[in-house]
Amino acid sequence: MASLSSQMNIIVEKTKNLIQMCEALQEENDLLKLELQSVQVAFETSSDKVQQLEDKLKVMTVAKSLEESDIDKVAINEKTLDTKQKINDFVREIDKCINLLK
Repeated sequence: MASLSSQMNIIVEKTKNLIQMCEALQEENDLLKLELQSVQVAFETSSDKVQQLEDKLKVMTVAKSLEESDIDKVAINEKTLDTKQKINDFVREIDKCINLLK
């Protein structure tokens, strides 16, 4: 009988240990679930921020291309004005020559 009683005591002790380990693992599992939620929220926030930055980059790229286009237009307008001025100077010179020939 003593051996049966000692075996029962061993089984009871091992069962208590298993229950304690199970409770500790459940607590750790709960903590890991909370940490996972925190990481997921941080990931979603980071993803949103990345998307916003990509949108800003697209807008800035378009703005820069438009700005370069405006600079090109200004350069073309300056060349056009310079060419018109040269033509006007040549016309004046031709007019002077015509007046001298009269």
